[in-house]
Amino acid sequence: MFWNRLLRVATAPAHWCALALAAAVLVLQGLGLLGRAGLPLALLAYGAGWALGALWLGLPRWHAPEWEALEFKDEGDARQAMERALHGVRRLTEYNPEGRIPASLQTRVLELCKALDELLQQWERSRGNLSLQDSFHARHIAISYLPEALNTYLSIPARFATTRLLDNGKTAVDTFKETVAELEAKVRQLGDDLAAQDAHAFLVHSRFLSQKFAPQGLDAPALKLPAHPGRKETE
Repeated sequence: MFWNRLLRVATAPAHWCALALAAAVLVLQGLGLLGRAGLPLALLAYGAGWALGALWLGLPRWHAPEWEALEFKDEGDARQAMERALHGVRRLTEYNPEGRIPASLQTRVLELCKALDELLQQWERSRGNLSLQDSFHARHIAISYLPEALNTYLSIPARFATTRLLDNGKTAVDTFKETVAELEAKVRQLGDDLAAQDAHAFLVHSRFLSQKFAPQGLDAPALKLPAHPGRKETE
């Protein structure tokens, strides 16, 4: 993380501007035009280069842009990994850099994050089980499929995303909408599968209780009730 930040600063235009001014001073010193004042002047030139570069080209980013940091790995506890990824997707979608995500699509992405949160909770308390393939899909929708789709979409300039047709004959916005719709459908299917298993388990248990406590029919032996205290039994 630290080295990535240092690399961003080292490759920033302001840094190269500072180096250029400092190098120019050192060249003058090498030609014997500045004497002993060359090194202090080089340091001042480097600082001035940073200031001029920052004013002209902007300060370098110490932190990576939100969409560059949106990368997650399926490591450790699956629940925690999914929660971290959903938190990042939600934060980036709410931040909406340069307004690249239309309001309606922004709402749908946030609703998908909410649906995935609810699926996680349902999965934890469910008595059912997802297949190995569905478990894989549930994790990767949160950890990779949705974040990667959002990252890739945000790398496209807004004007291009809304006006230019891709190879599929649709704009990037419409394509992203379809991607979100497909993920929504899969999340609903996973939730329905768990709910169906829980409903079946509930029905089986209810039938068990009905059979256990239901009357045994007319042929069942009558229950002999105890006599009332102080009263003799009549023949």
